[in-house]
Amino acid sequence: MCLGIPGEVTAVSERDGLPFGEVRFGDVTREVCLTCYPDVVPGDFVLVHVGLAIAKIDRAEAARAWQVLQQLGETGEVATPPTAGPPAEPARRADE
Repeated sequence: MCLGIPGEVTAVSERDGLPFGEVRFGDVTREVCLTCYPDVVPGDFVLVHVGLAIAKIDRAEAARAWQVLQQLGETGEVATPPTAGPPAEPARRADE
């Protein structure tokens, strides 16, 4: 099963010729490869799987995706999100 976590793009940049973005998942920010969606800009929402943006979505869809994750019980390790965007991606354990 592929699990995509919704997040908001806060900044975009380029590294080694590839587009990257800082994506906010609640109060956690991660660097994400934007190769599949190089046209995203700060304020856009994306679904992220294993550090790669796999879909560009709108704010409402991001909220719905988060709600489904909550119903599945997949948000237990996630920080409480701000009201402006989708919740945080789960923190990585030290042994990962």
